[in-house]
Order: sequence, then structure tokens, then C-alpha cells
Amino acid sequence: MGPLFLPMIRSVSKFISFTILLLFGLACTSFTATEAYDPLDPSGNITIKWDIISWTPDGYVAVVTIYNFQKYRHIQAPGWSLGWTWAKKEVIWNMVGGQATEQGDCSKFKTTIPHCCKKNPTVVDLLPGTPYNQQITNCCKGGVLASWVQDPANAVGSFQLSVGQAGTTNKTVRAPKNLTLNAPGPGYTCGRANIVKPTKFVTADKRRVTQAMMTWNVTCTYSQFLAQTTPTCCVSLSSFYNDTVVPCPACSCGCQSNATHPGSCVEPDSPYLASVVSASSKNSYMPLVRCTNHMCPIRVHWHVKLNYKEYWRVKVTVTNFNYRMNYSDWNLVVQHPNFDNLTQSFSFNYKSITPYATINDTAMLWGLKFYNDLLMQAGPLGNVQSELLFQKDQATFTFDKGWAFPRRIYFNGDNCVMPPPDAYPWLPNSGFRQYTSLLTLIMTSLSTAALMYVHA
Repeated sequence: MGPLFLPMIRSVSKFISFTILLLFGLACTSFTATEAYDPLDPSGNITIKWDIISWTPDGYVAVVTIYNFQKYRHIQAPGWSLGWTWAKKEVIWNMVGGQATEQGDCSKFKTTIPHCCKKNPTVVDLLPGTPYNQQITNCCKGGVLASWVQDPANAVGSFQLSVGQAGTTNKTVRAPKNLTLNAPGPGYTCGRANIVKPTKFVTADKRRVTQAMMTWNVTCTYSQFLAQTTPTCCVSLSSFYNDTVVPCPACSCGCQSNATHPGSCVEPDSPYLASVVSASSKNSYMPLVRCTNHMCPIRVHWHVKLNYKEYWRVKVTVTNFNYRMNYSDWNLVVQHPNFDNLTQSFSFNYKSITPYATINDTAMLWGLKFYNDLLMQAGPLGNVQSELLFQKDQATFTFDKGWAFPRRIYFNGDNCVMPPPDAYPWLPNSGFRQYTSLLTLIMTSLSTAALMYVHA
């Protein structure tokens, strides 16, 4: 009987192995798909529209528009760069509102030289102050795009390009492939270009509507795991009712003894500090931080400051430990159940965002224009702060068990490392004080009775 069952056993073994490999592949696929999901901004993305507005003898003229539909994640200097691969042998004859970073090999052109002949061009925005004859609407911001909540008018960028050696009809033209978006570093993953309903444009006098010949749509999503291998911020906590200051968890963003990045931190009193900072490459995205226990470029401190009869007060301080970066148009996203009763934010702008429908427990905070919207590099001026005044809801308010501290904090769209809940400042044990007071009262009463009995 043994030889008869041997082929069956081998078949079952192969089937089990195949099933395990299939499940592993599906798991990997699911993890890849969910890496970019943000529970506080589930529909946030960057959408790129490629509108063909006219045909030319050997190609077309297109307007490419980048929309930042993310609530609180913006693109800061040195700005975005957009790359792709041509489907055929296209070239860029000229551009307005943007420029290709490299021209490539255009030696086969004898008379008119194209702007770019590369198979995989990379385009960047032009700088502010560009001559008007080289501008189009929403261009020339140095690649900086605001977040949709902070400043929707400046959350859009665009450029125009004339493409040659391409198709000249909707049936012969081909969409670019393998789009990549750096903002300014990695972190974004772009899907394929899809044909969508042509974009309609309204003239300045709003009396005429024109339409693109063809429109491609590309969606790019952000993943903090792809952007950097370590966190970029951490949270520390303190309160008026407890002397304990809970620091950022040790090695939140790295450790000083990390041999893989030697020289990644510097002491503030080091005599070589000025030379190290000045020698830093301006285009380097690797932070140079002050040597700390947590090694994070950004620390957010939440201090429960005062308690009133119907209100309570919090002080929020954001400190920059990065010597290489000034954070312009920074923002915080804080999750706490009492944000449904925020009375006043003294030095920060405030906007409620409701990722969970009617539950109003998430707030976006950012600096006031020309006052504290710029978080300076590490040093005496490298911090911004404000106070928040909350009205108490007597049904839910308590200082017990760390309720007064935030559930989650984001800085510039990146999730910050929180201390463990068992380390939060707790209320002093009032039960022990009551017990001591009662015992003292009993002993005093007994002593008094004894004295009265002796002297009676």
C-alpha cells in the first residue's frame, strides 16, 4: 500500500507548498497596497492631469497640472520634480512654466534644436520672478505646493510643453509611462496614466468654455515608509499636576551610537558647529541634528498648563533640532477628543478635519503668516509655540489615566513617535492622602479622649 500512496503524498505536498507561496504573494501585495493609506486623510493624493490642448504638425501642445489634494501634507523647497518615460520617440520642442533638468542627446537635429531629447526626462518648476513671457497660470513657485487645507489657491502647479515626434490624433498619441514624483525626495508612488473625460476650461470673462482634445489622469500616493527609513519627529509630555516630564522615547529616530550614519549629529556647544553646518550640502535631505537621546529632527511638546472651573489650557511647543532645515509653512495634526470644544488657539491657525465623519477629534494647526509660519533651523530661534484653551465637557473630561494628552500627532504629514501610555504623567494618588488624613484624625481623637480621661 505504501508505494500506491507515495504519488498522492507528493501531490498533496506540492499543493500545500503552492498554497503557501500563493498566500505569501497575496500578503505581500496587500501590504504594498496599504503602505500609502493614511487613516486621517484616506482620500489624500496628488493628481496629475495631462491635457492636450492643441495638435501640431508632428505632435501636440499639452498643459500638465499638479493638484495637491492632501489635507496637511505639502511640498516644500526645493520643490517637486516630475519624471516619466516616453512611449515612443517623443521630444520636447519647448516649455513654458517649467524646464527639463537635462537636454540629452539632440545631435541628430540640425536646424531647430529641441528643449529636451531624453527618453526619460525630468521636469522642475521655474523660480519666482521668472519673466512673464515664460509663465503660465499656477507656475513658477519653485516647486512649492501648499496643502489643501492651509492654502488651496497655492496647492496647484502647472507647466506647458510642446511635444514632437508623437501622434497627432487621439488614436495615434500615446501617454507617458512610469511617472515618478519627488517632493523633493522619495515617498510618492504614481499609478499609470488613464484616459479620462477631457478637461473643460472657462475663459477669464466666464462667457466661453473650451475643452481639451484629450486628458490623461495620474494619481500619486504618499508612504512615510518609502520617504524615510526612520521617523522624523517625536512627542514629549508634561503637566502641572505632576513633576515628571516624559521625554521622547529613546532612539525614536535613531541612536547616537549608530555606526551606519557616523557624524549624523553634533553637540550645540561644539567649536566645529559653524563649520559643519556651513559645509553641509544645501541639497542634502539627510538631517544634521543636535545630539539628543531621541535623535529626531523635530520634537513636539504637549504641556497641560492650567485647570479652570469650566476650561483647561495646554501649551504646545515645536522644536527644530535639524541644523540643515528651515521648515516653511509647517503644520501639525493632533488627535484628541476635546477638540470638539476648542475655544481658542492663541498663536496658531486652527482647522478642524473630520476623518471619521461626525467625530470631531482631529485638528490641524499651523503658523500665522509672517509671524511663526517659518520654523527656523536648530538654535535659539528654532522653536514655535502656542496655547490652546479647551472647554470642559463634564461628561467626559478627566485628568486621570493620561486622558489630557493627545492620541496621535503628525508633523508635516509624518506620524510622530509617542511615549508609551504607561509613562504618561498620572494624577497623584489622592486615595493615600485621604487615608492618611483619616488616620490622623482618628489618632488625634483618641489622644484627646485619653487626655480628657486622665484629667477627669
